[in-house]
Amino acid sequence: MPRSAAAPPFPSLSPSPIPRAADSDRRRTSASVVLRSVLEHGPVARSTIARLTGLSPASVTDYCARFARLGLIREAEPPRQAKGVGRPHVPLDLDDSRFVVGGVHVAVPYTTVALLDLRGRVVAERQLKHGATDPSAVLARAADGLTALLDRAPGCRPLGVGFAAGGWVDRDSGTVVDHPLLDWREVPVREMIGARTGLPVHVDGHARALVNAERLFGRARGSRSVLHLFVGNVVDAAFATNDEVHYGPRSQAGAIAHLPVPGGREPCECGRSGCLQAELSERTLCRRAREAGIVAGVNPMRVVAAAAGGDPVAVRLLVERAARVGRAVGLLLDVLNPETVVVTDIGVIHRADCLSAVREAVGADRAAAVVPTSFPDSVLAVAGGAVALDLLYRDPLGSSPVPN
Repeated sequence: MPRSAAAPPFPSLSPSPIPRAADSDRRRTSASVVLRSVLEHGPVARSTIARLTGLSPASVTDYCARFARLGLIREAEPPRQAKGVGRPHVPLDLDDSRFVVGGVHVAVPYTTVALLDLRGRVVAERQLKHGATDPSAVLARAADGLTALLDRAPGCRPLGVGFAAGGWVDRDSGTVVDHPLLDWREVPVREMIGARTGLPVHVDGHARALVNAERLFGRARGSRSVLHLFVGNVVDAAFATNDEVHYGPRSQAGAIAHLPVPGGREPCECGRSGCLQAELSERTLCRRAREAGIVAGVNPMRVVAAAAGGDPVAVRLLVERAARVGRAVGLLLDVLNPETVVVTDIGVIHRADCLSAVREAVGADRAAAVVPTSFPDSVLAVAGGAVALDLLYRDPLGSSPVPN
């Protein structure tokens, strides 16, 4: 796969004999805010970027020139010449035509592989159902699936791969430390996917990945603090303040699967009853739907379809579950007090009555802070790709390729 060979890092244009960490951090932060200004406001004039970021016009011009050489931004169509003196401002916009990132999300029943452009939009996507959950087989198939997507997109140049999953995922080591539902322990994901694709691979938990997607491309853009609650087969959370996601030692923050639910009776694998994941997981939803004779199998979309078809028991199961999600959100709101809460949940995504049930459980004074995911049709694909895109927007000069 010659196109996927890892590109060397972009060389410093103004090297210092003894670089200082503070100067490096400042340059990285400045580059980040400039590129994000183009993402958020483009087409936008350089003078506007300077005003928005507080950087000098000369610094903005320098960073924009670098981004243009890398192919990350381009000059937009210049405005029609107005009467009067002076050269018209030529606005800048993101160039989303050249580069993509790969996204891999490993869920319990299947893996999602995708390509995303620089705006976080899904260019191509494919689901690969698990035959078995052996990590070597799952990750090899995911890498090959990405290769196939890239081969069908010859005009796109890959910057890297983002990997996301539930459970305990250590960003720094690139490892899935523990995913009980898949029976994965200490799986070196970065090493395994990187060896098969030749691309740089970045790894994170899916709730944290989706917090970053929301602040870059979604409803949480501009929020000073964001909580994301992911309710699937795995139930976990992530919290960010001022664009910084809280990780904790070895990326363990956000592990809420075993929080006790008042009145909960569902047995949990930990030996107790009423744990949050045991009560709210899609596996529990599907089991209750089977017991009620609504659907067969383990696909929660069948419950949603039954509710859409007017089945009152399916509606009740989804709305009652959403109310329990709302009580969990209320607890997390009490502890963390975020400005925005994003809920990724199959009922909330597809049904207004489920969103209403979450907001009602939270309480009228805080209901407006609760919003559904911004990516209802592609949330798992976006979770994977957002891991790589977050790195790009945090350090655009360090993680961008040398131009051809």
